[in-house]
Amino acid sequence: MMRLTERQHTILEWIRQTEHLEVELIAQRFDVTTQTIRKDINQLCEYGLLRRRHGGVSLPSSVTNLSFTSRQIINQHAKQRIASHLASLIPDNASVFLGIGTTIEFVARELSDHKGLTVLTNNLNVASLLCNSPSIQVMVAGGQLRHNDHDVVGEETTRFFSEFHADYGVIGTGGLDIRHGLMDFDVREAAVSRAILSNCRQRILVADQSKWGRNALAKIAPLTQIDLFITDHLPATARSVIPDSMTLITTDVTTDND
Repeated sequence: MMRLTERQHTILEWIRQTEHLEVELIAQRFDVTTQTIRKDINQLCEYGLLRRRHGGVSLPSSVTNLSFTSRQIINQHAKQRIASHLASLIPDNASVFLGIGTTIEFVARELSDHKGLTVLTNNLNVASLLCNSPSIQVMVAGGQLRHNDHDVVGEETTRFFSEFHADYGVIGTGGLDIRHGLMDFDVREAAVSRAILSNCRQRILVADQSKWGRNALAKIAPLTQIDLFITDHLPATARSVIPDSMTLITTDVTTDND
């Protein structure tokens, strides 16, 4: 699996705050040549994490999500910590909806040693990961295959989740917006996430801090429809929009859990 350097991660976080940066300004911050920064930027653009624009780089389009491979390499350690914490909260013999996204894959890996789970999912990578866990019953939704995202979506998929009522519904999100809450890049994906939230006893969001400010187009749900939010770090600008009804857990070792 591809990995980003610490400097590349820092560049991404900086651009999420400013939306656009000049190459020379980035080079000055890290005290390196512009040629060195262009190598970093070229790789980030090849992964689809940034796009070149007006002598610098900007965030990708709000209409199209990052490629699946690109999403896999972002904040891997944070996703692992989030997944590990969530898995510790889910008991054996529970029923669990697992939705779409790379963070959900980390959750599936952490749940693989649980006993007696029933997992219902439209995430094909989740189903594949749990094939080696004979004590976990896996039910896979039908629907339209999205080759680049390794999942299925559509009316058949949303009906699948509506036919059950699980103990836990676990979803990711394409973006987090201060005003609108959970956002995604595909209305079909957003519909699947809403179906999961509407048909479970505890509604759980797993998302790392990189999701704040990502300009996704389709609305999923406001934050008030989430019971438990597990993240690595909550930006200061987002603290005021966390509802009292939500339990917030931050896994960053430098951050106190709420």
